[in-house]
Amino acid sequence: MEAAALGCWGAVLGTAVSLPLLLLAAAPYVRRYVAGGQCKSTAKLDGKVVIITGANTGIGKETARDLARRGARVIIACRDIAKGEVAANEIRAETGNQQVIVKKLDLADTKSIREFAENVQAEEKELHILINNAGVMLCPYSKTADGFEMHLGVNHLGHFLLTFLLLERLKQSAPARIVNVSSLAHHGGRIRFHDLHGEKSYNCGLAYCHSKLANVLFTRELARRLQELWYSQLPSLLKGSKIEV
Repeated sequence: MEAAALGCWGAVLGTAVSLPLLLLAAAPYVRRYVAGGQCKSTAKLDGKVVIITGANTGIGKETARDLARRGARVIIACRDIAKGEVAANEIRAETGNQQVIVKKLDLADTKSIREFAENVQAEEKELHILINNAGVMLCPYSKTADGFEMHLGVNHLGHFLLTFLLLERLKQSAPARIVNVSSLAHHGGRIRFHDLHGEKSYNCGLAYCHSKLANVLFTRELARRLQELWYSQLPSLLKGSKIEV
């Protein structure tokens, strides 16, 4: 009995030791899988104008750093100007690109979004890349200045309005690109039309998932509409050339 008990405890102890070691060994592979692919392009972006929302920290900051290194004029659009300037100073010093500037943008306030768009249109003659990156996650229930649930208002509706306001400038600067940053969490999202702003029931995790699904749906529909527009304009673009449609 004692030998059997010792053997059982030995097996449990062995599992307790080996499982953490296995997880530790697997961690780099799991991280690489979750991270996805890596951009290996060496393309330069000299003369291109880029807006990145929420670029004072995290993914947005690393994106700003990379695009500044490629020579782009990078506009860091964020709510906290002080933090934005710290990030911009760091990027300028590291890349040698002095065309990294900060503009105030509060995606939780449509007035701020409109003021930002007006400022960009007044100061920037071209806009080649818009990266809608900023977002909030797992917030206690709250609403934006316009009464939208915070996740939906900032992550989706704020970027939706910003894109709409800057779309003509992007078209005029073609070839141009719009990048909407979403998340695998969109798989857990549902568009709850009967309770869009979580007034009947609210879960911060699900609210985030819903907003990320809205990002994906917005991206797909925007791409479809812009593609249709491009095809409709193709005959006039090719007029006078040897190519016939």
